[in-house]
Amino acid sequence: MKDRPSLPPDLYTEDYFRHACEGYDEFNETQGERLSRRLATAFAVAQVTPGMTVLDVGCGRGEIVRHCTRLGADAFGVDYAPVAVAMSQMAVAIESGAMGKTGIAQSDAKQLPFPNNYFDRVLMFDVVEHLYPWELHQAMLEVLRVLKPGGMFVVHTAPNVWYDHYAYRFVRLFRILSGEGAKYPADPRALNVAVNMEVHVNEQSGPSLWGGLRRAGFRTKKVWLDSPPQNRSEHAVLAAARAVLFKWPPFRWFFEREVFAVAEKRMDK
Repeated sequence: MKDRPSLPPDLYTEDYFRHACEGYDEFNETQGERLSRRLATAFAVAQVTPGMTVLDVGCGRGEIVRHCTRLGADAFGVDYAPVAVAMSQMAVAIESGAMGKTGIAQSDAKQLPFPNNYFDRVLMFDVVEHLYPWELHQAMLEVLRVLKPGGMFVVHTAPNVWYDHYAYRFVRLFRILSGEGAKYPADPRALNVAVNMEVHVNEQSGPSLWGGLRRAGFRTKKVWLDSPPQNRSEHAVLAAARAVLFKWPPFRWFFEREVFAVAEKRMDK
């Protein structure tokens, strides 16, 4: 049910894409030449090869489209924020090694301007959390429509909502007791990037993303969790506790921060 209106596109400014949106440091330094760890990991899962047709839904600054064309794929990006469209067009235009065709368009994820059964890959990186549940379902139905039978849908979203709802309170309590409480606000969405309190409206867990893909008609091949490297120098006891919380079920289901998924369109669709 459409119970809430879409977020206004003017929330997504150039300042947002250059100072808050995942991968901004790498983009500001290289204009998309180098991907952040998170984006590089998600992109590698897609296994883009020459001759494919690829769609990046919510293309943001355009670096993923740029990397697709470099690999020889025909790549298209859509975003409903005018600023994102302009930034993506600029990023793609400066790619001197592009071998594939490319195109950037302003479009709502719920109404993709492409024919049925057109793409080998559809990518949706760090978009899910910005779509209300009714929007996400409609967007997934649209992805299913434009994806070729047997085609792959690759999703990345963060944070894992089970971390925010359950694990974060223990992390924050520990940091308060350690004298670092000022760095850990009561609302985990304000951690590091305060603007997420405005634009994160539908954070997912592994099971919820799995279920959403299944309800939209996809065959969900895999959903998994991951986390950024911590690179902390800490006492052996804390290091051991971290290893348990991040690597052992069921703890890792709550403490891992990122959610990835790979789904495909059934051949009979």
